[in-house]
Amino acid sequence: MSNPPRVLYIDDDEGLRTLAERALTRRNFTVTTAADGIEGVARAAAERFDLIVVDHYMPGQDGLETLARLRALPDPPPVIYVTGSEESRVAVAALKAGAADYVVKVIGDDFFNLLETAFGQALERVQLRRAKREAEEALRASNAHLEALLREVNHRVANSLQLVLAFVQMQSNSLTDQAARAALADTQRRITAIAQVHRKLYAGSDVASVDMADYLSSLVRELEDTWSTPGSPRTLRLLVDPIRLKTDKAVSLGVIVNELVSNACKYAYDTPAGGEVRVSLCRDGEEHFVLRVEDDGAGFATNVQARGTGLGAKLVRAMASSLRTEVAYEHAAGGVKVSLRAAV
Repeated sequence: MSNPPRVLYIDDDEGLRTLAERALTRRNFTVTTAADGIEGVARAAAERFDLIVVDHYMPGQDGLETLARLRALPDPPPVIYVTGSEESRVAVAALKAGAADYVVKVIGDDFFNLLETAFGQALERVQLRRAKREAEEALRASNAHLEALLREVNHRVANSLQLVLAFVQMQSNSLTDQAARAALADTQRRITAIAQVHRKLYAGSDVASVDMADYLSSLVRELEDTWSTPGSPRTLRLLVDPIRLKTDKAVSLGVIVNELVSNACKYAYDTPAGGEVRVSLCRDGEEHFVLRVEDDGAGFATNVQARGTGLGAKLVRAMASSLRTEVAYEHAAGGVKVSLRAAV
């Protein structure tokens, strides 16, 4: 401290108060005294002290009651409790009640030397607590700043992807070739699956992980709006356990769902007929999840050439590889079931 520490010495013994004031002043402390607990608590409430000494035996309001009232003050300083040599029980009670330390009252300078040592230790603990509190506050401020930056990054990525979507749409509008326009529409859906992750991140309270129930609900709803028409109705069912995934895993899973659902909507059912596609994301233990996409369509035989360009299947394999897993297909005349299991 740049200035001498301020000490409030509470004791009903006038002679000891005078002696303490002199001895502690010589040890570079600024000392104020109080003749009893009531006066001491009043002074502590009116002035700022770095340390308080409380004697146990005082008339009217003893040391333990005085300690309790001092501890009830806003941001009280450390209290050093003074007891007799045979009063270990009282010392333990004082420590349990919140005293920073206790000193046994003895005759001579040894008592004040012990007080000085207790003062130094108590002040050091105060400084350590203050430093810890300041470090925690600085860390909270830093984390808040980083979260704000990350939220802004996700906002800008989402906006940039939205701009890319607009460019793709403009390109599609300028084309007359239906196959090319369909390919660009697939590209738009893939970009949308990624953009939605970043929209969820900057709009949510957690900027490091994605609520998969919220994300997949939006994605599946958008896919149903895209693929279900009066002439070719498609019903999408979604079941999701409460799962949060890191951004990269959420993106990979979103792309996989987009490709599998789009493929089922396009090829599982005849165009005039209605059909259902089911998506589920469920926990498998504490550390894994299982994704399933199922339909009740015609399925496909192994000797029949697959329709489409094959790009979707390549994307699914690539995204599954990024999740360190593989996709399993079960297909027959009664539909197709696709699943994968990966770590959360």
